[in-house]
Amino acid sequence: MIARKALAAVTDALDRQATVALIGPRQVGKTTLALTVAARRPTLYLDLENREDRNKLTDPALFLSAYEDRLVILDEIHRAPEIFNTLRGLIDSGRRKGLRTGRFLVLGSASIDLLRQSGESLAGRIAYVDLGPFDVREIDAGPQATNALWVRGGFPESYLAANDRLSMAWRQDFIRTYLEREVPQFGPRIPAHTLERLWTMLAHNQGALLNAAELAAALSISGQTVARYVDLLVDLLLVRRLQPHHANTGKRLVKSPKTYIRDSGLVHALLGIADHNSLAGHPVVGMSWEGFVIENLIAAAPSQTRFSFYRTAAGAEIDLLLEMPKGELWAVEVKRGLAPRLEKGFHQARADLLPTHCFVVYPGQDRYPLGAGGDAISLTALTEMLSAIDAGLYEAENDLRF
Repeated sequence: MIARKALAAVTDALDRQATVALIGPRQVGKTTLALTVAARRPTLYLDLENREDRNKLTDPALFLSAYEDRLVILDEIHRAPEIFNTLRGLIDSGRRKGLRTGRFLVLGSASIDLLRQSGESLAGRIAYVDLGPFDVREIDAGPQATNALWVRGGFPESYLAANDRLSMAWRQDFIRTYLEREVPQFGPRIPAHTLERLWTMLAHNQGALLNAAELAAALSISGQTVARYVDLLVDLLLVRRLQPHHANTGKRLVKSPKTYIRDSGLVHALLGIADHNSLAGHPVVGMSWEGFVIENLIAAAPSQTRFSFYRTAAGAEIDLLLEMPKGELWAVEVKRGLAPRLEKGFHQARADLLPTHCFVVYPGQDRYPLGAGGDAISLTALTEMLSAIDAGLYEAENDLRF
């Protein structure tokens, strides 16, 4: 069993809030984590994909009111979003009896439905915890394990597979299941073949600016339809739209977002890349590494951090900007080579934005300065630094050892 960083966040949230929503894509380990929580306290577990469990909630207020002394886990809550209205009444009734925290843990596989339903009904009564695939903080921190995580992705069944062939087969099955079974649950019927082609095109264009018109022409559908399909993949937590940074620099800024398939293993499965040897010679290798690094940094960053990229029409560019909760601006450039060099565009962007700190994430293990451009640093080291800041272990700038 690999311990998940989110376990502490869920436990803490249950100690201060009546309801906690654990959100993440399917097969990422939400149920396993919830059952780990359940082993520590009296719990009622209901899987809303199970017809028998759904039937128990025909009158949810009557049924759930009998379990005020337990944590109630509602798995796959998007199957019955109308229950949120009932939860509000039960929470308010429980508060009058002194039952203020740790009442419900709800698990959902899509962000938009869960957030909208709970936002309407449980404002001030719910905390949210994101659970993504494994990241570098949750595995053996060595280069070999990091490479395996990059190639296979962080879905537990894929990463822990006995070999690359079985890992690839699992990811291909996962993609097929999402296209044929999961997607139809969350909106109008979308042709699985068209969505698979779009998903594959996004993999080929990993980290590129979103050009809906170009994608629409290739798929023979409208730009609005492409935008709607991309929205759905974003809502299903499979694609990330990284927004451009807006700053009053007097420069002409790029306004289109970048798109990344969030799990690197899915990028490789969509492109038929089975192992590290195949990946090393593939044209997507650099952007796959960039997306992998960005997802890991986002997972490790302090809560309330804002993420973006910077690019101007003149070519100034920074891969990732982290606007930290205390107002600092961190600039991160991602390089695949073991001897990273900073381009002119990065130095121009740094002069435009004047970030507090600059880093260049590369596959090596040493940390060393790159002149005025900042520090070259490993992915593991930078994620550990961000995690320490989030935990309050680094409170002063000097603690960061710049």
